[in-house]
Amino acid sequence: MALAQLSGAAAQAAALGDHWTLRFDPQLQEHPLQSGDRSATAALAQSMTGTVDTDLSLHGKAELRRYASSVKGDYIQYFEDTDTADSYGHVSLTESGSTFFGPYAHMLVEAEQGYISTPRYRFVMNGGWGSAARADLIDNERAVIHSGTYSTCQCSGQPAWYLRASQFEMDSGTDTGVAHNSVLFFQGLPIFASPWLSFPLSDDRRSGLLPPTFSFGSTGGFDLATPIYFNLAPNYDLTLSPRTISRRGEMMSTDYRYLGSDYSGEFSALLLPHDALTKTDRYSLSLKHDWNIGSGFSAYVNYNRVSDSSVTTDLNSENQLLLGSTTLYDQEAGLRYANGPWSVLLREQHWQAYSNDSVYNREPQLNVQYARYNVGGFDFGAEADASRFTMSSSDVAQGTRFVFNPYLSLPIVRPSWYITPKVQWHFAAYDLSSLGSDAAAEQPHNFQVNVPTVSLDSGMTFERAITLFGHAYIQTLEPRLYYVYTPYNNQSFAPLFDTAESDFGLAEIFTANSFVGNDRVADANRLTAAITTRFIDAATGSEAGRFVLAQQYNFTTPRVTLDADESTTDVSRTGVIAGASLNIGSAFKAEQAIEYNEASAYLSHASTGFSWAPAPGEVVNMAYRYTRAGASEDNEPLSQFIVSGQWPLTRRLSSVARVNYDMHLHRLIAGLVGFQYDADCWSLGVAFEKYTNETSSTVPSSGSRVLMQLQLKGLSKIDNGLLNQFRENVPGYTPMPDSTAPISRFSDYE
Repeated sequence: MALAQLSGAAAQAAALGDHWTLRFDPQLQEHPLQSGDRSATAALAQSMTGTVDTDLSLHGKAELRRYASSVKGDYIQYFEDTDTADSYGHVSLTESGSTFFGPYAHMLVEAEQGYISTPRYRFVMNGGWGSAARADLIDNERAVIHSGTYSTCQCSGQPAWYLRASQFEMDSGTDTGVAHNSVLFFQGLPIFASPWLSFPLSDDRRSGLLPPTFSFGSTGGFDLATPIYFNLAPNYDLTLSPRTISRRGEMMSTDYRYLGSDYSGEFSALLLPHDALTKTDRYSLSLKHDWNIGSGFSAYVNYNRVSDSSVTTDLNSENQLLLGSTTLYDQEAGLRYANGPWSVLLREQHWQAYSNDSVYNREPQLNVQYARYNVGGFDFGAEADASRFTMSSSDVAQGTRFVFNPYLSLPIVRPSWYITPKVQWHFAAYDLSSLGSDAAAEQPHNFQVNVPTVSLDSGMTFERAITLFGHAYIQTLEPRLYYVYTPYNNQSFAPLFDTAESDFGLAEIFTANSFVGNDRVADANRLTAAITTRFIDAATGSEAGRFVLAQQYNFTTPRVTLDADESTTDVSRTGVIAGASLNIGSAFKAEQAIEYNEASAYLSHASTGFSWAPAPGEVVNMAYRYTRAGASEDNEPLSQFIVSGQWPLTRRLSSVARVNYDMHLHRLIAGLVGFQYDADCWSLGVAFEKYTNETSSTVPSSGSRVLMQLQLKGLSKIDNGLLNQFRENVPGYTPMPDSTAPISRFSDYE
């Protein structure tokens, strides 16, 4: 939000009379004093008496005003020779947006120093207020408050939260307050005490304590974290989080972020010296660094390491919702070059793996890509890749692979149709240092693979104007034909360094190779046909609906398989895909898709879902996903129903929920019910969670926990992660709106 400001002639002050009269200024604005200038002192009252150059007595609604400060009272005695003022009755002192109210004040006017007895005070820039036994004004920015209170709750009675301290040091210049020997009260109960506590007087970043987070889990027990934030510089900061898990012990996590003109990065670490449950030392490390060297060169580091496979799930952030787990940790560093048609990557990559899957290290990899477009109507390019693949296990094939993949295409594009013939070649040379325990007797150490591919992609677009339900639309009809031919080449000797079978989806059926990676090129003699129709709002250009039907047909049965002992019937790519999406207004969206395997006559994949969001803070999502056994990576059937949503219960209370239920296994995979209460000066988030950990091939473990986060606005409005997790797990989630009005030094102007 922003406050409009006048400009030009409209912002100039207009004279109301001759040169000696006041002028009318259409807006409040700053007129900074020039170096060496002194501001004038203006005196206002119902009556005045005094002695020239000595003193001045102001009676009845008395005021002394100077630049950015004022003294008010029922009676003011001003001594001009000493530049001091004593104010009595209904006194108010205003300096740079801070106002103190009391029965008596003594001030050095020019120096803006003095004190006020038994004051009440208000800080306009952040809405802070309180009362004290005495306040000493050091200068126009600093004040010391004795035996006082402080809160940002805007109420006439007792605030929801407040600080009580023997002394407050308020500095509007640095927007920082410091409380000595303080106790924090929430709803009348003391919840925290500290001999020294720093807090912000604005929304700018400040070092200090962040809101603590609480949780209680079925495995770890009571979990408390009290993060400490250090605003080291505008471009880097540090967060330390001491944490106690009742059944495991004390631990520490740290997050360090930095940003430079040509580099950025983040370092995170977690350490639990002795886990009482596992009887081991546990840790996790993460480093991400990006460096723009210049002249097209850049470098990066991505390093992750853990003490054991379950550390990220057992010791994850206390406010992070668990919906999955990681068994692979990337450790790599690389150098990139990008300039025009050239793209080069040189990297060293290792994996820390805790799974039964074979994951190869690249020691090193050099990848070079070259691409040119519309050169005499042709597009052409090539990829060259040289990699050395290693693994700690001696039972698998290891060695060096060189790949060269050139291509040439001739796109012919017209306003209503296009046709793109393309030829490409796959060359791979292997030099294996070991063959693995399951290698065939005739397996060679050195061999080559050469596979050509020819493809033809074509499509057309038709349009017509129609009217549906009284609304004008443009309907399109977009047929597409894609043919690919790749001759059979026996590749069973090639190990699977980085290759897997691709999904059978709309994006994959229009690619030449049904494998992902460079170790397999599928033989193909197939045609893919698709028809798409879209309904486009004629007034706005937005897409109201889309319907797609696609079929892939193999003229010959594919013979290249991922594994040597795999049956060719398992790689049949003949099938039908149908999909639809609807966008009805701005509130309702729906998507559906199915995949039918014609060769085996069964439904292999299906997904359907919709989202309804009638207003900000109101959203309901429902989805169903189905995968037939044998069509998934682990050959297990998938039948899951997912519901999530956010809905306001009252003006201040909002609910969040997510349920992920496996209908095949008849169990809850993940569940979450959360509530967020947002008051004027505080907010509370609570979540009840059921989660599942899958860190190995064994039976996955499950657990439950309760999460809570309390924010006291004015002390800290930073979210430690709970609201971010609500956003990640509920598509369309929006935080409750901030009702704080925009403020300036002229708000509640005195």
